[in-house]
Amino acid sequence: MGKVSVDAATCVGCGLCEQSCPEVFEVQGDGIAHIKAQSCSLHNLKEVAEQCPVTSIKVS
Repeated sequence: MGKVSVDAATCVGCGLCEQSCPEVFEVQGDGIAHIKAQSCSLHNLKEVAEQCPVTSIKVS
């Protein structure tokens, strides 16, 4: 799996990514999702990224 990133300028902090994969994503006090890890053995991160309503998550 490639590098996971969140575009802070477009993230709305809806929390879908954190709900889908809390091992990798965490919405912090600033209301933006942050990356805690670069891989997850339980979830396909590209699928999680596709669920983002504002396409802020990139997996390259």
